[in-house]
Amino acid sequence: MNGPTPSVDPARVHALVVGIETYEAGDTWRLPGPARDAVRFCRLLRDAGVPASQVRLHLAPLPPYEPHVPYEPADRATLRRVLVREMPLAQGDVLWVWWGGHGVLDRAGRLRLFCADAGVADKVGIDLESALARYTSDAVPGLREQMWVVDACETFEEDLAFQEALPADALPVGRPGHVHRQIVLRAAGRGRAAANDPVRATGLFSDVLLGLLAERAAALPAPPDPEELFPAVRARIAALREEGRTFQHPEIRLQGPDRTETLPPPVPSAAPRPLTAVQRAVEALLAYPLMLDSEERQTVVSALDPRVTAVLRRHSKARTDAVNILSGLRRNPEVLWDLFDAVVSVDDDPERKRELAAALAALTPPATVRRDSW
Repeated sequence: MNGPTPSVDPARVHALVVGIETYEAGDTWRLPGPARDAVRFCRLLRDAGVPASQVRLHLAPLPPYEPHVPYEPADRATLRRVLVREMPLAQGDVLWVWWGGHGVLDRAGRLRLFCADAGVADKVGIDLESALARYTSDAVPGLREQMWVVDACETFEEDLAFQEALPADALPVGRPGHVHRQIVLRAAGRGRAAANDPVRATGLFSDVLLGLLAERAAALPAPPDPEELFPAVRARIAALREEGRTFQHPEIRLQGPDRTETLPPPVPSAAPRPLTAVQRAVEALLAYPLMLDSEERQTVVSALDPRVTAVLRRHSKARTDAVNILSGLRRNPEVLWDLFDAVVSVDDDPERKRELAAALAALTPPATVRRDSW
């Protein structure tokens, strides 16, 4: 896929930038980071000369964060109107779409991006596949060079045990065209969660990509060469996997008149690899039957310091929740050992206790290891 012309007139660039941290579904959906990441991305475009009137910023920030820049709401009606009615009329050559927030693969394998008014009983969102199809159809006559960045989980709807199936939510699509070029970067990979750093309030994928784009700021606002950018993204996320901070595998899809291709993550080696410290700690936690029950898991978390747990990214699936809990607590080692105390106070099985202690010891700096827990 040939890249876009290196020199792009900023006055011909448009952007839709979405960052959703709080949802009508309540506190369990809190996600510190996407609004901050969205604002950082807007600054990159503005520094590259893109007029403020052509950068549409839609946020649902989590207090006490105040963006200190003008923004519009991120509810479904607003975002659907922008995607269907307003943005297709933009007079320009380049479109950037940046979306950070919660997502899920529905039962048809399509990525749904939840909007700020998604609730427990009505999980409204945007069907990404239909949005991509619309923007390569004659419904969008301009904006022929497009870069879509999506930092959202792609866990399966079936794994989340929703009481009700997701509502139909596809956008209208025009007749297929052969003039648009799309680069689509997705953070997680099929069936995987997109990791978030609640302490720094950023998505790991977003933070990596923002850093790489900042290094290439001289070339903005043109979309980067995907053949050069994606290996750098993949390498940095691989390093985070080695540290046990995430299990995600970013994916890139290239679509244009001369090429349509999805570049999947590398096929893992058949040889087994030793568990990372986080993986070992996750397995040690999930060895406790109580951690497989969402209510008992919440009882354990409720015993911890609320100033720390308030920013934890939670999940209904036990393994994903365990990963998020450990990733959030490892920067607060004393609270990590409070987690140990809370778990063993409910189930003091000696073998499980020894393994959990050893796993947490491997996860924490030597000065914080609790010798009395061995």
